[in-house]
Amino acid sequence: MTASIRLALAQDVPAIAELIDAAYQHYVPILGRKPRPMLDDHAARTARGENFVWDDDGALLAVIALAQEHRGALHIFNIAVHPDAQGRGLLRQLLDFAEAKARESGLPLLTLYTNQLMTRNRAIYARLGFVEVGTEEANGYRIVFMQRPVLAA
Repeated sequence: MTASIRLALAQDVPAIAELIDAAYQHYVPILGRKPRPMLDDHAARTARGENFVWDDDGALLAVIALAQEHRGALHIFNIAVHPDAQGRGLLRQLLDFAEAKARESGLPLLTLYTNQLMTRNRAIYARLGFVEVGTEEANGYRIVFMQRPVLAA
């Protein structure tokens, strides 16, 4: 078996939760509580076919959660790379995967949101072509909405 992105399975849910916790843990002191992805219902998202994992011979290194929005965009609910796997280009490959899914569905935009205090994430997304298009207060979180056009294949 080789490394690949695949649809998450029910048995992946504990590993997905651990991966997301590891990826977001450093934000807990900054936010004063767990970031929203750490509180997500990973089992429900997996059951709906929204979670995809980067599987490297059985080790889950990254996860991306995708779902079509009503505004004609493919929305990235979450994207996380385990800290031990960061710096290998997985984030860019996950975004390429999301773009391919959007193109298959005829969707012109990728959207995502992040917390306003997650300045590192915001900077990374900006370098990857996302622009901030709005903010909102939701359940005590200050959310920044970002989007980028789906690039031609």
